[in-house]
Amino acid sequence: MEREFRKIVQQAGFGEGSVLLLAVSGGVDSVVLLDLMARLGEHFALKFQVLHLDHQIRTESRVDADFVAGICAERGIPCLVKTVDVPAFAKNRRLSLETAGREARREMLKCWAEEHGCVRIVLAHHRDDQAETFLQRLLRGSGKSGLQGMTELDGLWWRPLLGFSRQQILEYAAQRKLDWVEDASNEDTSFLRNRIRHRLLPDLREYNPQITQRLTSLCRQFQIEEDFWQQQIASVWPRLLLSDNDGLRLDRQQFIACHPALQMRLLREGLRLVRGDLKAIEAVHLDALIELMHSGRSQAELDLPDCWAARRYDQLWLRKTPPRVEGFDLLLEMGEPLILPGGRTLLAELQSHAGDETCSQAVFDAACLKFPLRVRSPRVGDRFHPSGMTGQRKIKDFLIDLKLEKEQRCSLPLLLNQEQILWLVGLRRSAVAPVTDGCRETLVVRLLERGDLDTNPL
Repeated sequence: MEREFRKIVQQAGFGEGSVLLLAVSGGVDSVVLLDLMARLGEHFALKFQVLHLDHQIRTESRVDADFVAGICAERGIPCLVKTVDVPAFAKNRRLSLETAGREARREMLKCWAEEHGCVRIVLAHHRDDQAETFLQRLLRGSGKSGLQGMTELDGLWWRPLLGFSRQQILEYAAQRKLDWVEDASNEDTSFLRNRIRHRLLPDLREYNPQITQRLTSLCRQFQIEEDFWQQQIASVWPRLLLSDNDGLRLDRQQFIACHPALQMRLLREGLRLVRGDLKAIEAVHLDALIELMHSGRSQAELDLPDCWAARRYDQLWLRKTPPRVEGFDLLLEMGEPLILPGGRTLLAELQSHAGDETCSQAVFDAACLKFPLRVRSPRVGDRFHPSGMTGQRKIKDFLIDLKLEKEQRCSLPLLLNQEQILWLVGLRRSAVAPVTDGCRETLVVRLLERGDLDTNPL
């Protein structure tokens, strides 16, 4: 085992003096990892630090911490023991104890490694762990991408024991006469992973004694396929991405043109970019997104774990949280600029002659109006009489016909004279207060973009 491990370290290509952070729990796997690295470290001119997390799940967890500190002191390796109240951590984040322990450990390791310049965080996962991970993800509904399992090298994380079985690790520990501590929680079958380890895998071995090797081989096949799919994603993504200014906006038509297998992976990539990871994302969430993209509804939303998704006509909009659209009700005084939510400005001034009407300027008979005018957001039941049309229309229906997104409809400024709607600002004037030949004075209301107030005088 030591000979094979030496090759793995050599192939990793660490520079002289590289600092590695070892995660050591005190169990046999991490003790063997520590022993192997300590024996080879001098040969490869590597430096080590050890971090142990006292999770406080068991009353004897302090004994484990003292044990790890002791074996590190024997080898002259710096050891840091960090204490985290994992039960409290789990409660605060609404996680299972199993998940909370894993996340607390990863956060602690990553933070320490980044602060102290460690080039890798070395974990003691082995081949049997890989098989357990595969089955755990399968039972929780992971798609094919999630079933690729753990990789030997994943950013900062390095798993040099991933190709070795637990039996090989136990044999090495016996040969080297190593001591370790047994974590009693590893026998607690209230944890899913322990039920897989102690019940499901033994049952599967009755059908296939090589089930562990078969599952880890399957993971490797999935990893190779995932590399291929990542190349496909990279080639499609530039024409799929419309904007990343406020979350992600993806082109629905480009998406639908892709093969269904690629569609799933494109959605995973979008979620990963928005959320930072894919934790808690399962096949059911991806299926819901696929249905959203293919449904007949032009506007709809989904609440996903740590993400919000919305269909907006021919776009998919992904954000960490739903956009906040708050109502407003403001007063527009004559000659005084009014800053609207979003940063644009409305300015109203009298003129002796009628100006041209555009999407950013509306002109009214001043004699028909009473100041101050109101500027507010749309309300349920609002109606107006569009200029050039007969009869009134619901503003909601009018805006839907224009294919305005929900957020745009809710934040659209309406200009009112008392209770009469004069202008859907920037879109359509109403038939109220038209300028006629007998009009003596006109009111010009102009919509100015950010920074245009000083450069666009009336």
